[in-house]
Amino acid sequence: MQSSELKNLKIAVVGAGYGGAAAAKALSLLGAEVNVYEQANRIREVGAGIGLRPATMNRFREWGIFDAIAKVTSPSEYFEILTATCDPIMKETWPAAGEQTHTHLIHRGDFIEALLGVLPAGMVHLGHKLEKVEDKGDRSVLTFADGTSVEADLVVGADGIKSVVRRELFSDQGPVFAGEHAYRAVISLDAAHGMVDDDNLRMYIGRGTKLYLLPLRHRGQVSFDITALCPDGTWTPQVTKDDLLKTVEGFDERLVSIARGLDMDTVNVRAVYDIDPVDTWHSDSVVLVGDSAHSMLHHQGQGANSAIEDGGALADALREADSVKEALALYQATRKPVTDKLQSISRQGWSEDEIDEVFPGQKPAPAAPQE
Repeated sequence: MQSSELKNLKIAVVGAGYGGAAAAKALSLLGAEVNVYEQANRIREVGAGIGLRPATMNRFREWGIFDAIAKVTSPSEYFEILTATCDPIMKETWPAAGEQTHTHLIHRGDFIEALLGVLPAGMVHLGHKLEKVEDKGDRSVLTFADGTSVEADLVVGADGIKSVVRRELFSDQGPVFAGEHAYRAVISLDAAHGMVDDDNLRMYIGRGTKLYLLPLRHRGQVSFDITALCPDGTWTPQVTKDDLLKTVEGFDERLVSIARGLDMDTVNVRAVYDIDPVDTWHSDSVVLVGDSAHSMLHHQGQGANSAIEDGGALADALREADSVKEALALYQATRKPVTDKLQSISRQGWSEDEIDEVFPGQKPAPAAPQE
């Protein structure tokens, strides 16, 4: 599209998470008028650490925000997979991409704060819970719970795994329970029992449990994450310290000691969900990005990275195509084959024997996700 056309675009982004903030930054650099509508009254990112892949960091370099992100990260050389008793299975250097050769490890809270911090003042509007999307062809109307409405030439649905935009316009299929729980905490380096002395991600694999140590040494901490098979699909399950300790039985005693020392009030506990692939991500004036389009399990560490790449690809498509309609089709054609593959790979997390041991003679059934 011509520069003059892009500058006349009015774009509404629904959701101020990774995908929404990244899309807002990329689209604002086109010169378009961009506003972000977030249902929360304040931004509070829970969870722990993630890895930003080289391609993601290159996007930040392209958008002129590399330094803002990099200063709250640690560059990592490699990742390693080990047995529960710390015997090595695999060690691999992070793949490089162009200029950027490092994966950067970052706390989720620092990441979303840095992303929102590079958006122009007044772009993000909190307390806007979306209730309805009306697709009128070449424009769409958003209606929020407080009764206000917004009209835009392009609506970007970045409202997550329980996306209202996706449900209203593209797919009424809900989240799919993965048959596992995730327990995540951030601990001090001193509480890691000497297990962390560099900036490299390590995963320890036991029967039915995967344990991750992701260093955040720039903030004197470690992200300690446990993923364990479990038949309870309650969206936010109630878990005791004894429940958590059972998942790490047979692991190296240092790892068990880390788990034993956790304050359960600081542990983020959730059942793990993703969504099935969505056939269509766009109409003529509405498009999905990030978890709204392709929420995936965390085993590949690609959820946030994919959301960032979506924002970049959407902006690229708007530059290249002759109209918004053509751009949205180009965006989906570019990104959907990639995310379909990642969704599929991320579901290949457990052996049949492990699943049968936890779910004898049955498949895990999801509980209704809580709002």
